[in-house]
Amino acid sequence: MNEFKRSSNQATIGELIEKLMKAYRLDGKLKEMDVIAAWEEMMGKAVATRTKDIQIRNKTLFLTLDSSVMREELMYGKTIIIQRINEKAGFEMISDVYFG
Repeated sequence: MNEFKRSSNQATIGELIEKLMKAYRLDGKLKEMDVIAAWEEMMGKAVATRTKDIQIRNKTLFLTLDSSVMREELMYGKTIIIQRINEKAGFEMISDVYFG
């Protein structure tokens, strides 16, 4: 018998980390961080440079923009923003967008 072979009650480090993340409810927070980090990729450089703050709380995306024109444009594309973020996350992460 191979001494390095895992028995049925052993798990990989990745599996253990995944279980811990779910137990402490950190898996959603990591997804939020991934989405925020991918903001430029999802929305483009022009939107990203005008975005000053991004937060996600209670299924709402809070955006702070430094351009009233950009804010107005994005208000019309709210559903597209929600769709792109939820696709990136792989689940319904947000259901509304608030522009500040």
